[in-house]
Amino acid sequence: RAEHVMLVDLGRNDLGKVCESGSIELGQVMEVERYSHVMHIVSQVEGCLSEGKTPYDLIRATFPAGTLSGAPKIRAMQIISEMEQTTRGPYGGCVGYFSFSGNLDCCITIRTALIKDDRIYVQAGGGWVSDSVPESEYEETVNKAKAMLKAVALAESFTEK
Repeated sequence: RAEHVMLVDLGRNDLGKVCESGSIELGQVMEVERYSHVMHIVSQVEGCLSEGKTPYDLIRATFPAGTLSGAPKIRAMQIISEMEQTTRGPYGGCVGYFSFSGNLDCCITIRTALIKDDRIYVQAGGGWVSDSVPESEYEETVNKAKAMLKAVALAESFTEK
């Protein structure tokens, strides 16, 4: 719960940079969503863009997403840069579009699989807070990757015939 509350607060702070004062609200709050290999606690933070702000301003204010960087965001990104041996590639970025009408629709690329030079790279991760148990966080990360690894194994089974 502590990790989730931290991320919700970070999202509210990021939106506060480009949204009308008083417009930031929580939609869903700590709802549990179940998937094949993991469960997620989900909250929705929303707000109205301030006059003169665009979807581009929104992306600039919110990326990298706090759910993938942590807080405080700038220092967390510095630590990630120091600690991680390779760049994240598409992991932690986003896929989406800006429409001609000014709308923006995107999602964060988490639990990604990248095929490059006849190899497949699977990426997943988990958040850490001061009272995290390393073994539990590792297990969570492995569980998050299992669905992709299963999909890779299934795809490979079709090509091995």
